[in-house]
Amino acid sequence: MAEFIKIYNENPNPKEIKRVVDVLRKGGLIIYPTDTVYGLGCDITKSRALEKIARIKGVKVDKANWSFICADLSNLSDYVRQIDTPTFKILKRAFPGPYTFVLPGNNRLPKDFKKKKTVGIRIPDNPIAKALVEALGNPIISTSIRDEDELIEYTTDPGLIYDKWHNLVDVVIDGGYGGNTPSTVIDLSGDEPIVLREGKGSLDIL
Repeated sequence: MAEFIKIYNENPNPKEIKRVVDVLRKGGLIIYPTDTVYGLGCDITKSRALEKIARIKGVKVDKANWSFICADLSNLSDYVRQIDTPTFKILKRAFPGPYTFVLPGNNRLPKDFKKKKTVGIRIPDNPIAKALVEALGNPIISTSIRDEDELIEYTTDPGLIYDKWHNLVDVVIDGGYGGNTPSTVIDLSGDEPIVLREGKGSLDIL
C-alpha cells in the first residue's frame, strides 16, 4: 500500500523530499503535483518502473509519449539534440511553466528511449516537482493521471487520488489540490512550431 506524504508547496520539506527520492531510486512509482494536473512518475533510468507505468497505462514503453520532468534548461543537452536560437528563446519564455515541448532526442537518451526520435520536455512551475528532480539528479517520467469521469477528466483532490491509486503506486504526495487543465503541448522538432494540444499554457510565447 502506498505511503501518503504531505509536502507543502511553499517550502517543500527536504526530509520528506528525500523520503520520496529514496523510493524513486529503488524503482518505485509516485504520484506527485505539477503546475497543471497530478502526474504518475518514476526515475527515467529504472526500466522496471517504466514497464510498470506502461502496464498501468496500457502501452509499450517504446511507444509511450511520456514527458521528462527536468529541473531547468541545463538538463536539456543531456537528452536533446542541439537546438537553434529561436527554439531556445521559446523555451526561455515558457519555462518554468505549464508546457510540454516535443524536441529532437539525441543518442544519450536512457536505453528504454533509444528508439524515440523525439522527447517531451517539461519544467513545471511547481516547487515540489522541482525539488524532487533536483534531489534525484535526473529527470522523472511524467504521465497525467486521468479520471474515468468524462466531465472532470483529471482528479484534483489528493485524498481521492490516494483512494484510487494506493494499490498501484508506492507514494502519493499530497501537495494540495491540483489543477484539472493539462499542459499545452507544442512540437518544436520541425521547421515551425506545431500546437498538438492547447492546455493551460498560453500560446503568446510563440
